[in-house]
Amino acid sequence: MLNKVILMGRLTADPELRQTPSNVSTCTFTVACDRNYAAQGQERQADFITVVAWRQTAEFVSRYFRKGSMIIVEGNLRTRTYNDKRYPDVKHYVTEVFADQVLFGESKKSSDGAGGNYAENRNFQAPKQEAPEPTVQKSDELTIGNFNEFEEIIGDNNLPF
Repeated sequence: MLNKVILMGRLTADPELRQTPSNVSTCTFTVACDRNYAAQGQERQADFITVVAWRQTAEFVSRYFRKGSMIIVEGNLRTRTYNDKRYPDVKHYVTEVFADQVLFGESKKSSDGAGGNYAENRNFQAPKQEAPEPTVQKSDELTIGNFNEFEEIIGDNNLPF
């Protein structure tokens, strides 16, 4: 099976780097991607797609990209649901792109300063993340395996909704 997403668009806001309690870097940002067509006499519409980056990719995005920067994101599509706290019968659906690799979408000269302080080499890219070897941590009563497939959510204050 295949789950691959490639996006090119502009950031709608400055990315904000956060740290989980276990000091794992994460960054959530929105990419505005123009649609390929526009109805005659109308302006081209855009889709606003939420992207989540982790570890070195998150640090790379927060350091070198700003609002309006052209960005290329390669990753996979993920969906999740949650129940509303105020209205327990209301279920929310979220679709996000989890970034595997991020690239500059334009050179520094063509961005007119919107792209941050990155090197002139526009082929520079964030290091591709490789999954670490599975580790097993033992506590008194519980054996915990590899958490690579799970997103860590600590407390209600850090939730994006």
